[in-house]
Amino acid sequence: MRVMKKINKNLQINVDEGLMATAETQPERATTVEELRELMRSVTLATERLESTHGTLQTEVAHLKSELAEANEQLRRSRDLAALGEMAAGIAHEIRNPLGSIRLYVQLLANDEAATGEQNKICKKIDRAVTGLDAIVRDILLFARESSLRVDQTQSDELIARVLANCEGLLSHHEVIVLQSIDDHLIMADSGLLVQAISNVLRNAVEASAAAHLEEPVVHLEVFCAPMRVANGQRMDRVVIAVEDHGGGIPAKALGRIFNPFFTTRATGTGLGLAIVHRIVDAHGGHVQVRSKEGKGTRIELCLPPEGVATGSSLSSDQVIGRHDTALALHDTEKNL
Repeated sequence: MRVMKKINKNLQINVDEGLMATAETQPERATTVEELRELMRSVTLATERLESTHGTLQTEVAHLKSELAEANEQLRRSRDLAALGEMAAGIAHEIRNPLGSIRLYVQLLANDEAATGEQNKICKKIDRAVTGLDAIVRDILLFARESSLRVDQTQSDELIARVLANCEGLLSHHEVIVLQSIDDHLIMADSGLLVQAISNVLRNAVEASAAAHLEEPVVHLEVFCAPMRVANGQRMDRVVIAVEDHGGGIPAKALGRIFNPFFTTRATGTGLGLAIVHRIVDAHGGHVQVRSKEGKGTRIELCLPPEGVATGSSLSSDQVIGRHDTALALHDTEKNL
């Protein structure tokens, strides 16, 4: 472009000089001189437009490269999750069988008339430990299992009402207020799984708010529709279910790992909650967006196609790998926070 501009400039100078000489010697051709000058102005304008178009194309190519890299990262993550899920399922089944036997033996010992008070205390401790391990095994199997979606029509307000009922005890315990902004949308989804996914996100937001020791802890819960660019490059409408807290936020170094199974920044928990969220949203043909800033809070958006997916679609490892309309956007930014 710089070379073209230089040639154009030199050409303009030479033409102007030639036109001036021609105009002095042949006044009767002044009209032709003006026409040539107008032509050169048109050439200059065309050159400027080409330069502007070139810059726009460069920006668009950079944007598309970024989206492609994000989609490739999501595909890699899905494959890793699928492989880990299969391995975890096998281990979980092997652990669950002896856990059942341990619980049975402990109950027999506790019911033995010869057992002392101290022995009963030990039996209760063992039983609590077994219950905790069994809960972890259940989460692993839930994450790894293959099941079919039961898609039905659900109103957004009914869906959120079920989520709040699920989390009522936790909200009351931590005295967290949920501010709602729910647009009326009809969602085609497996409502049971979707309630579970939103509940997992809301629980995390409530616990993050409580851990921040805010004077008036508040969590924002929104449902709205917005056009978004999906993995195939098109912009399509998505029903967005957003949960935002004002807790401590997610550390930048941990932001890219929050959907990894067994990864957690909390002292308690299995680290499977968000991994399960990712799989459920992915099975519905949607994607997850996360925006977080340390000390400011976190916003998680579950973005779903309003038309949903077909009943009987599989929530399985193969389904996760094969899904094309998925994207995991992670941003360490103050936007919307």
